[in-house]
Amino acid sequence: MRTQRRVSVPRGGFTIIEVMIAIAIILLLAGIVGLTLFKQQDEAKINITKIQMRSIESGLKEFRRIYGRWPMDEEGLAVLWDKEVLDPDADEAKWKKFLEKKVPTDVWGGEWGYRQVSENGDEDEFDLWSNGPDGEEGTDDDLTSWEGQSEDEFDLGPMDSGGPGGGGGGGGGGGRAGG
Repeated sequence: MRTQRRVSVPRGGFTIIEVMIAIAIILLLAGIVGLTLFKQQDEAKINITKIQMRSIESGLKEFRRIYGRWPMDEEGLAVLWDKEVLDPDADEAKWKKFLEKKVPTDVWGGEWGYRQVSENGDEDEFDLWSNGPDGEEGTDDDLTSWEGQSEDEFDLGPMDSGGPGGGGGGGGGGGRAGG
């Protein structure tokens, strides 16, 4: 009589538990990468806003050099690219495009804040600000021309991501009176 031997053949493939663990690890890694990319995107928008502010500031300085004054609040920043908003008493022959590209809003779609006479320092200077990612005035993510910045240059150093929306970075700080 012959005896049958059972031969154990190793199974191929993965168990459902192994597949679920692999999926969980992939999702965790994707989440970490996603958060890092979103943080970098927020920091890039802050840097773009600072660069735009520098460009606007240069246009404002050129306007002052030609007209001997900062643009009036009624003219606003639009006078840097639109002759139609120039004060009627101003010499139109002197006008030129002070900014090649119009920049009516910041990267978050909020209008720039501008004031001819600064309420935040030297009254012979202007105030220029962006309400930042949250779009609300006077919060920590605001980017301003008067706080934490030198007169000629905005700091493009490391950003912090304090507060909602990843805002912060070297220009924040609220405290605008009557904006």
